[in-house]
Amino acid sequence: MADRYLSFTGTAPGRFLTRRLGLPQPTALRRWSPGRPGLDGGLLHLTAGKTDLDLPPVLARAGLGEDDTGRPAAVVLDAGGIRDVEGLAEVHSALHPVVRSVAASGRIVVLGAPLDPADHHQAAAQQALEGFTRSLGKEIGRGITVNLVRLTDAPAAESTLRFLLSPKSAYVSGQVIEVGEHEPITPHDLDRPLAGRTALVTGAARGIGEAVAETLARDGAKVVVLDVPQAEEDARRVAERLGGIALPLDITAPDAGHRIAGALPDGIDVLVHNAGITRDRRLVNMSAERWIQVLEVNLASVLRTTDALLSRGALKRGGRIVATASIAGIAGNTGQTNYGAGKAGVTGLVRSLAPRALAEHGVTVNAVAPGFIETRMTAAVPLFIREAGRRMNSLGQGGLPVDVAETTAWLAHPASGAVNGQVVRVCGQSLLGA
Repeated sequence: MADRYLSFTGTAPGRFLTRRLGLPQPTALRRWSPGRPGLDGGLLHLTAGKTDLDLPPVLARAGLGEDDTGRPAAVVLDAGGIRDVEGLAEVHSALHPVVRSVAASGRIVVLGAPLDPADHHQAAAQQALEGFTRSLGKEIGRGITVNLVRLTDAPAAESTLRFLLSPKSAYVSGQVIEVGEHEPITPHDLDRPLAGRTALVTGAARGIGEAVAETLARDGAKVVVLDVPQAEEDARRVAERLGGIALPLDITAPDAGHRIAGALPDGIDVLVHNAGITRDRRLVNMSAERWIQVLEVNLASVLRTTDALLSRGALKRGGRIVATASIAGIAGNTGQTNYGAGKAGVTGLVRSLAPRALAEHGVTVNAVAPGFIETRMTAAVPLFIREAGRRMNSLGQGGLPVDVAETTAWLAHPASGAVNGQVVRVCGQSLLGA
């Protein structure tokens, strides 16, 4: 369903009326398209504190030239060298003069350092960057996103910076992403980084799963479209369009993981756990059947399938697991105790399994956590609840399935090996729990 309020505020009468009434004035976001793959404008690189990062070569490869107009499309502030409260003054002095000049739908990325457990002054100053970043994201407006990346190795963060400094991250804001150290991998074709790789997407016959399959196929992957047998016709339609294959299978089957491995003897490079259901009721009215159904699809099947594929070696070294969490599992949601529990469980799975999966199998494990995304499901939500979901984030609008798909594609990228154990919210910086 179209966001008519967003369309109205884009007109001259709409801007006048909403300004007079003090109503939100969201900016229509610019997303990636083949004709406009990058931001319109240059990059301004600033520093606060002493830095050891060799950023210029990495930023040059992000696809933005140096800004010479005074209206940068993106600003990168390297604040990783700040070690005390006094150093935070440099953050203010660096960004205060330029925030108003950032172009609409622009990007601000603050670079920080991991918290030093042996230096509580450094830890306090670096943690302060998180509060600063989230607050700036909530006040800046005009479709501009603000994110914090903690890193120690600039080349390892290249895929993350390329994503955050592009239209692909239009609905990702107010996030803190930790990037570890990893030998950088540069795909032969930057436009098709997943060429030669196989990606399995569960629940891919429609909605967000279909968008994920489309985006991974755009990036060169051979996509396996998995969905329940009842959706086999839709799954085959999607697979045929994308040049992939359909795999009709109930992901909750006890042997689902082994059947997937048998159907794909050459292995999987990318596993996307997207399948999910809702069976909403307040707890006092929720039957045990509704509880079990949601936990079985949204969490138990993810655990079983992941364990089976890892144990059989079906996930290749250098592989990627991307699971779908939700801000309902972070902030909670009325009528969704079952759904919130399942999605919070996905977060626990990611944080526990990620270091072991990387060490033992060479596989990274991350999650995307969507907020209000415009789908057929949210179109059926009552009007006032739907409008609240759309407006209660820093960007003042709902996201699109492609926003979740683009974030998934970044985590699935061969050069994203330094991103592990992260839960990235695709929610426009929801005002609740994010």
